[in-house]
Amino acid sequence: MIGGGRLRRLAGLAPSWTRLAWWGLVSPALEAGPARVHQALVLDGSRLLLAVRADLCGWELPGGAARPGESGAEAACREVAEETGLAVEALRVVGVYRRTGFRPHTATVHLCRPLAGSLRPSRETPRVAWFPVDALPDTLFPWYRTPVADALAARPEPVSRCERLGLAAVWAGMRIDLRMRLGGP
Repeated sequence: MIGGGRLRRLAGLAPSWTRLAWWGLVSPALEAGPARVHQALVLDGSRLLLAVRADLCGWELPGGAARPGESGAEAACREVAEETGLAVEALRVVGVYRRTGFRPHTATVHLCRPLAGSLRPSRETPRVAWFPVDALPDTLFPWYRTPVADALAARPEPVSRCERLGLAAVWAGMRIDLRMRLGGP
């Protein structure tokens, strides 16, 4: 039997998934070109910082779009501060990941290290946490595993990858979202 809290979380799926479907399938066709985002892969020793967004429940790298006049590294650092409360320093670009299919975009992933601050959630990311790099949660969205592996491989040059986020990726994201919602806060 499903309890009242779980039932409320399930009821919230339809509007949430409808917004995400629009965002991932329709809005890219209306935009001038694929979105560009800058994500931070924040390592503190053998720990990786991850966040859960408010709209799609699953662990991911913090990040977002650059503001006018802002470099990619500056955008990644600002997003980490806004989403997690930590000040970080961008050390290098891990790679550029051109993703096609669902919500086409280009993500530049920056390897960062924490400088100051204390971990705290935000309105945009209600959950933030450190995870051992050798024990990442199985509710980490699968498209973040490759950038993490690339960062840990300590390649001398940034990688350039093209990834297709097709039906398998969408289904994996939906399963993770459902699992996180039913698992509770």
